[in-house]
This record gives sequence, structure tokens and C-alpha cells, in this order.
Amino acid sequence: MSSFRVRPRFKHLVKMPASEVESVIMSSIKEERYVYAEGFLQGHADLKIPVEERHYWSPQLHVSTEQTADGTIIRGLYGPNPTVWGLFFFGYLTLGVLFFFAGFWGMTKLTLGHTANILWALPILAGLALTLYIIAQMGQKIGADQMYRLHYFYEGIFEDKVAIT
Repeated sequence: MSSFRVRPRFKHLVKMPASEVESVIMSSIKEERYVYAEGFLQGHADLKIPVEERHYWSPQLHVSTEQTADGTIIRGLYGPNPTVWGLFFFGYLTLGVLFFFAGFWGMTKLTLGHTANILWALPILAGLALTLYIIAQMGQKIGADQMYRLHYFYEGIFEDKVAIT
């Protein structure tokens, strides 16, 4: 799982019906004490680290099932808690909007022949975005062992290697 992937994912074809896949996953979770899920809701489940081991950077695995003629396609998406994901999303969104308006305002001032001191905000905003990215990467590294645990747990359910893309 490369650190450059924002949200690693996988796609796995299993030769059994979706209802059986869901019951196999849920029965495996009941036997495991290091991973839990509340249950499948319309073909979707979130596999999480137990509360007592969870920290701010703990990942979760979102699993969805889709019935096809060949069997069931299971899609997995690793990511942080939705609160953490939302925090970083809105951080990048805020920095992007500020960057756009500061650049627009500064270029307008330059075009009119005025001084555009606001353009000094652009490298500062870019530096803040880079800092946010570095913090996110450090958080991924902190939660990496738990992400591997979730992935190995999933691979153990179906006794098959699953490539992450």
C-alpha cells in the first residue's frame, strides 16, 4: 500500500452469491476479536478496528457486494473515519478557494497597474496545502499497521490474495 494512494481500494470476484458472501464475512467477524462491523446494510459494510484500539488515524474498510452472472464482485475501499476524511476535504477546499480568489484578485490588481501584495498569499496557501498533505501522509503511516490488519483479515476470509490498486 503505497503512501501516495489517498484511498487504497481493491476489487475481488468470488464464485458465490452475494448473500452467502455477506454471511461468510459476518460470521468471520464474529469469530475475530480484532475487527468488527455492525452488519451489512443493502450490500455495504464498514469493517473497523475495535473501539479500545482505535485512535484518530485508525482506518476502516468499506466493503460492498454486487451480484453478477459470474458470482459476486466485492469492492473494498480503505479510508479514515469519515470525520477525518471530511476535515481534510474541507481543509483542501478552503485552501483551494482562498488560492483562487487571492490569485484572481492579485492578477486583477496587476492588470490595472496597481500593486498586488495579495499575491504573496499564494505561496503561503500552497505551503499550507503541502503541510496538510504531509500531515495526512503521517497519519496514514500511523494507521498503516491497522490497515494491514484489516487487509490480512479480509484475505483470510476467502483464503485468496487480493491486490490493492
